Amino acid sequence: MVRFIFSRLLQGFAVILGVLCITFGLLKLAPGSPLQSERNIPEHIRVQRMAMSGLDQPLPVQLWRYIVSFATFDFPVSAKTPGRGVDEIIAQGFPVSAQVGLAALLIALALGIPMGALAALRPNSLEDRVSTVAATLGICTPSMVLGPILALVFGLKLRWFNASGWYDADDWVLPAMTLGIIYSAYIARLTRGGLRETLAQEFIRTARAKGASEAAIVFRHSFKLACLPVLNFLGPTAAGLMTGSIITETVFQLPGLGQHFVGAAVNRDYDLAMATAVFYAALIVGFNLIVDFLQALLNPRIGFKA
Repeated sequence: MVRFIFSRLLQGFAVILGVLCITFGLLKLAPGSPLQSERNIPEHIRVQRMAMSGLDQPLPVQLWRYIVSFATFDFPVSAKTPGRGVDEIIAQGFPVSAQVGLAALLIALALGIPMGALAALRPNSLEDRVSTVAATLGICTPSMVLGPILALVFGLKLRWFNASGWYDADDWVLPAMTLGIIYSAYIARLTRGGLRETLAQEFIRTARAKGASEAAIVFRHSFKLACLPVLNFLGPTAAGLMTGSIITETVFQLPGLGQHFVGAAVNRDYDLAMATAVFYAALIVGFNLIVDFLQALLNPRIGFKA
């Protein structure tokens, strides 16, 4: 097990380093610079500011500076918000995104798994068709459509929640419902496919022949393997939800982390863009490590292999 975790951590560090290098290259290829503004900056001021921020150094030196900075947790200061480190900006926005994302993930699991399991246990029935249609609609409906509909119905018409903003304790409900309903459709499809495939295996027929009850077959023998596709899906999905959906946070005007992903790129804030990309990659690596560990526990054929 120790070798398994150590191997996954090494792979994760390689992924984070790759994301950092790719993000750095894309930012340098993009037009503009952090010193670009609406008014013209005198040349000597521009040169001084570039020297202070290290932008006058060769590209390998600048990349190495970022690698050392993130590796030692000595985070740089945002170019567009002087006096605030990128870690402070992320720490301010992440709790909002995490609260909405965690609630959305729980809603997606609570809706998607029962809906997919019901469809798998009753194939070609009315429940199966209704579940399939509902999942297809959920996949095809973008958050920019579902979010305003929920805000209109529950926020403006019924006045149960605020239509936008982050003021009350229940302001997470509508954005979490928006994301949760959409992602529950994916989970329902994966659950149905995984459970149908597992129920067709030889060991399930053997368990039925031995007189095992249908409940024992589903919950004890089948569901453990049927949830593996869902676990694979949850790794990057959980990271994406907890770092903030850009569209959903824009629709509901949330002060989450999603706004910084766009703002850093638009404002040419290299330090913040690099920090958000690395933070997102670290979350994906962490959630994927948890998923790999759970898969090894649930499926003996996988095991803790490095």
